[in-house]
Amino acid sequence: MPCKPTGLKLPRKLLRLLLLLLLAVFPLAVLAEPRIVASIKPVHSLVAGVMQGVGEPSLLVRGGASPHEYNLRPSDARAINEADIVFWIGPELESFLVKPLNNVKGKVRSVALLDAPGVAVLPLRAGGAWESHRHGHEESAGHEEHDHDHETARDAHVWLDPVNAVAMVRRIVAALGEVDPVHRVDYERNGAALVERLNQLNRQLAAELAPVRNQPYLVFHDAYQYFERRYGLNAVGSVVLDPERRPGAKRVTEIQARVRDFGVRCVFSEPQFQPALVETIIAGGNARRGVLDPAGGADLTPGPEAYFQLLRRLADALRSCLSGA
Repeated sequence: MPCKPTGLKLPRKLLRLLLLLLLAVFPLAVLAEPRIVASIKPVHSLVAGVMQGVGEPSLLVRGGASPHEYNLRPSDARAINEADIVFWIGPELESFLVKPLNNVKGKVRSVALLDAPGVAVLPLRAGGAWESHRHGHEESAGHEEHDHDHETARDAHVWLDPVNAVAMVRRIVAALGEVDPVHRVDYERNGAALVERLNQLNRQLAAELAPVRNQPYLVFHDAYQYFERRYGLNAVGSVVLDPERRPGAKRVTEIQARVRDFGVRCVFSEPQFQPALVETIIAGGNARRGVLDPAGGADLTPGPEAYFQLLRRLADALRSCLSGA
């Protein structure tokens, strides 16, 4: 009696067994996205761009809040405790993260992008057109500025230079690939595309800002040094040394004199702080008030496009105010 063919049954059984094994062993490695936290919108945007198609990072400083005065919420603390990586600029900017990250050291990896290879870090400005950052003795006995010494401190606003952002993206790609090797190729592909976009943005902004390079202006606080140096802009000072402390009457008088002496075209406020101080400074003169935001305001939607929108907004605000448009 002829035997029934059995050649097809064994492969099918093996296939079903292999599928069951794959589903049992690999779902977490293949399907689960890494738990990533980013501190501020510009950092979150770059991380989100690298993670496209894999997952989405969590954002700590939401809306129009300032990292200078942010307080962690319970949900933020949980996100940090459960994270695989926390991306931040560093203690110079997000001081609110220092203690929480120390508490999870060894359990959660933190990546300070201020220290990323290739990031050109500048010191806080002092002297010349910029006031000394030895705050404690510059104002009256009321100590209206902080009394700590910033002479040797680093300027943390590194993301405002797209060339630095390229170095930050490369560090983000490397860090994500280390904790999530399954998606390393995705991170590398996304990172390469992001670098190309950043280089293109840099070229566009250089061309757009060239006509107003020589126009003098004042910023609210000294957060824009990287942007100014990259595009050769003519900022001649800042209204405050510490954005959390209002200057006294003597300081306001000095700023008004500077506006006149330098022929300042624009004095820029920031949306996180009341514009009344800037209005007082420009009252009775020819300077105009503009608005700049170094980290993205409440109306900047978090995500891969946020970084590009942020820098374009800075360029548009500067060009519009300085050109008199």
